[in-house]
Amino acid sequence: MKKPIKVAITGAAGQIAYSLLFRIASGAVFGPDQPVALSLIEIEPAMKALQGVKMELDDCAFPLLAEINTTCDINEGFKDVNWALLVGSVPRKQGMERGDLLGINGKIFVGQGKAIEANAAADVRILVVGNPCNTNAWIGMKSSSKIPADRWFAMTMLDENRAKAQLAQKANVDSKEIKNMCIWGNHSSTQYPDFYNATIAGQKVVDVIKDEEWLKNTFIPCVQKRGAAIIEARGLSSAASAANAAIETVKALITPTPAGEYFSVCVCSDGSYNTPKDIITSLPVRTEDGKTWTVVQGLEINEYSRSKIDASNNELLEEQSLVKASLGIQ
Repeated sequence: MKKPIKVAITGAAGQIAYSLLFRIASGAVFGPDQPVALSLIEIEPAMKALQGVKMELDDCAFPLLAEINTTCDINEGFKDVNWALLVGSVPRKQGMERGDLLGINGKIFVGQGKAIEANAAADVRILVVGNPCNTNAWIGMKSSSKIPADRWFAMTMLDENRAKAQLAQKANVDSKEIKNMCIWGNHSSTQYPDFYNATIAGQKVVDVIKDEEWLKNTFIPCVQKRGAAIIEARGLSSAASAANAAIETVKALITPTPAGEYFSVCVCSDGSYNTPKDIITSLPVRTEDGKTWTVVQGLEINEYSRSKIDASNNELLEEQSLVKASLGIQ
């Protein structure tokens, strides 16, 4: 029997976590022979609901679920964890400016970054799902200087999946035929779904969907605003699809990427593709051995793509500027 992988999940009584926890516990993330121990973290008012979630996990009798710990103490919650999935964050409310949201969540992620640094296992890796996820991840990274920057990630797999679905429907193919659909920049309405480098059944998207007007003016805005459209339709933000994307991100980071392919994830920029260094931005990434990742090099970036990528990264720089001033981060 393998030693259990210990996974911490914040916001563990929330909707995204509810769609996430049972798949982790079943073996759908780390494999059918890998035991897991769950550390479920919530704020004090949600602890009763969290106990109900724990009861349901117990009642599933998952063979691979070695342990469940519930807590509202982040130091206890991050103790010895190998993975930290930071799902919980304060949502934007009516009348709240972006700077207000960044300041509120910033304080949360400063505390979480410090707690992970002080308590987690030496090999800990962190995926931020809670929005604004890029800057939340950057705040956590800056607050945990002893953890290598390449261990911090933020999620744009949901955006990638949304883009694949739209292209597949337009081209009337299965979504599995869409490859290398990279999301660049911020997980926000400025993100850039790069249809120029993506393929459909091995052909360039622009050679299959010969309608750049649709690609630029329908496809891109649809992906950028899909989250808002879901809120409008169901009265709640994306949950199951976000959980699925978190699962796919972790699996992509721990599994060698198929030859010639890459996936989207926000990482600390090394300056690749003229992105500003030291921001957490979405880039085309591949994993060679399930432990280390690299940014795929050599993709063609035309003038249109350049302008879109730069605009999204400039938004990230603006967000950094706001939290630097309010949180004193350098």
